[in-house]
Amino acid sequence: MRSLFTTKLLQIMKAISVLGTSSNAGKSWMVTALGAWLRRQGINVAPFKAQNMSNNSYVTLEGGEIGRAQSVQAIACGMRPIAQMNPILLKPSGAGTSQLVVMGEARQHIAAIDYYQHIETLWQTVCECLDFWGDRCDVLLLEGAGSPVELNLMHRDLVNLRPIMHLKGRWLLVGDIEKGGVFAQIIGTHHLMSEPTQLAGLGLVVNKFRGDLRLFADAEKYFKDYIPKVPYLGVLPYQGNLQPESEDSLCQDAETKGVGAKIAWIRFPHLSNSQDSQPWQLDYGVQTCWVQSVAELSDAKLIILPGSKNTIADLEWLRKTGLDLAINRAASQGIPIVGICGGYQMLGISLGDRQGVAGSAGQVAGLGLLPVITEFLPIKQVRQVQANWYSEQATDQVTDQWMAYEIHMGHTELVAQNEDIQPLLQIQYQNQSAYLDNKQPEGVRSPRIWGTYLHGLFESSQVRAALVKMANIPEYQPSQLNWQTHQQTMYNQMADLLENHLDLNPIRQYLNL
Repeated sequence: MRSLFTTKLLQIMKAISVLGTSSNAGKSWMVTALGAWLRRQGINVAPFKAQNMSNNSYVTLEGGEIGRAQSVQAIACGMRPIAQMNPILLKPSGAGTSQLVVMGEARQHIAAIDYYQHIETLWQTVCECLDFWGDRCDVLLLEGAGSPVELNLMHRDLVNLRPIMHLKGRWLLVGDIEKGGVFAQIIGTHHLMSEPTQLAGLGLVVNKFRGDLRLFADAEKYFKDYIPKVPYLGVLPYQGNLQPESEDSLCQDAETKGVGAKIAWIRFPHLSNSQDSQPWQLDYGVQTCWVQSVAELSDAKLIILPGSKNTIADLEWLRKTGLDLAINRAASQGIPIVGICGGYQMLGISLGDRQGVAGSAGQVAGLGLLPVITEFLPIKQVRQVQANWYSEQATDQVTDQWMAYEIHMGHTELVAQNEDIQPLLQIQYQNQSAYLDNKQPEGVRSPRIWGTYLHGLFESSQVRAALVKMANIPEYQPSQLNWQTHQQTMYNQMADLLENHLDLNPIRQYLNL
């Protein structure tokens, strides 16, 4: 725990920004690990990213939408995710446009050229959030985006250098050695910063090293020759088992995980919330694969249609690739099919989006595997729920409960009812600080086809086990860890990696630890 002396010194919030030499350099990872480490020091720490571009999003308790990376970071810091951690979220929907989400609320779809006309107004929103954190945490961990020195973007920067200089904080710069040229990455990035910004440097980190660390032992000498005033903190080895979900909809590391029976996830062009696949990585005897062709579905034991930011366009893509016929053929052969959010909508009879509120406008036929129809509406449904799973033996007995959430602009209605069609589960909505007692049906379950709007469905080991039983995968072994325990264990191990491989003294000195 902190001493009284340290507590007094930290009454004025300190700020550290984690910048990267490029996208996917490890900024999100570093903020998560550093947040978990500071939490272990007894520090009240919060994550922040002014502007995020990602279709992987999370719903706060208040019903606000933020980037998934910030929700992960908040949990690693021991905080509840809130909209003030990510005030601006851009969700790409195709054709050069993105849905603009401000302070958790969805606004219009906007083209990039039009978005930049609103920079100064959005900067005021960012400043309000930075002020919000001023007396609510001891340390604010900011995450940058892409590179902080893109010369054509620096004058309209909202997320990299402007916020940390506004707070008079310090920055860490992370370079990705996996891409090659890491000295040029880091030294070149530093060189392109203005002199006042250079003076705010707190440390340099090389990330994702694979191999013998002794081969990089002389790195400090070269960095000191070119950047003498910013200390080199060290190199982090790549650890495949310590990779929380990527901010990007699908990074290379997420391609294939596990060994065993194939669970095929359709990789839509406008894929969203790809993290729904991650809980399967805890289990044995199954392999998670992302597929884009008919051939890749041939040996699948399960097929999952995940979320989409442009459902109708992605449904048209299924037809163009022939995956629609392959999915229907697999269903006729008894292969279980699950649709989540946009994937659920595709499994129905028809989808209508007359105004183009969810992406491409139009009225199209669905895959026809579930007796539901979907109509897209201007109002976006964004809410946390408590999911309730029922025993197969006693349908009135709840056997698992966990938190999940909905993010969608469509209303889906069941249009045919028979004894083979049942709700997938029951949900309870949040009301103030408690869940309402009344349970409501959610999703649709036919003998071998499931559809749901819930992101986080597979965080229940019982749901995964029920689906595997349906798919008849005898080699399957469920993990003994639940998903939440696994996540907390991983965050602590990430903090251990920092302690074991980096010189954290410059950070300790800045924070008076």
